[in-house]
Amino acid sequence: MAPHEVVREVSYAFVSYSQPDRACAHAIVTHLEAEGVKCWIAPRDISPSSDWAAEIIDAISAAHVMILVFSSSSNQSPQVRREVERAVHKQVNILPFRIEDVMPSKSLEFFLSSQHWLDAFPPPLDTHYRRLCSHLKSQQSAAPPDARAGAPVFAPAELARIERLLADYIGPLAGHLVKRAAARSCDRAELIARLSSELDLEADRSAFAQRCQRPTST
Repeated sequence: MAPHEVVREVSYAFVSYSQPDRACAHAIVTHLEAEGVKCWIAPRDISPSSDWAAEIIDAISAAHVMILVFSSSSNQSPQVRREVERAVHKQVNILPFRIEDVMPSKSLEFFLSSQHWLDAFPPPLDTHYRRLCSHLKSQQSAAPPDARAGAPVFAPAELARIERLLADYIGPLAGHLVKRAAARSCDRAELIARLSSELDLEADRSAFAQRCQRPTST
């Protein structure tokens, strides 16, 4: 029998922004990646000829934090609002990086009212970029070891089976969610519990968990 492999998930920061703030968003990525903090940003990290919306959803689901470049423009952006809603639904931490002295619109206030803010004014922005880097690196250092180094050992065949079962409910996104959950779970029970929580309907959560518990057919 071949030895089990360790499944690890490389964590990263998802950078959400509106097009007028593109220069600031890419400057954030440049500073963070220079400090060893991996980032995901559109359109740079979207594969050619891929489904744009699906890749963004997958990327948010797998991120450990969303950095929201917050301005009057992003405050009114439907795309930014959808990304923030998705992050909240998936329990991804949101860090608003406020580059203008504006408050969230009603459509965003519900999601951002309890978040920690970093104000990036007055200029120069470089000072605030460095502060953002320091904050994220300190958060990574404070995270539990299994969240940084990946979790336990899971049999690849077992993960493949669980992924197929989850795909019956949510489709191709299952692969990303299984990898992320495997990297954060201490045992099989926790893995199944994490994945079950991704399903919206209680009936689906219960059915998925029961199917995962059934012995594999031989």
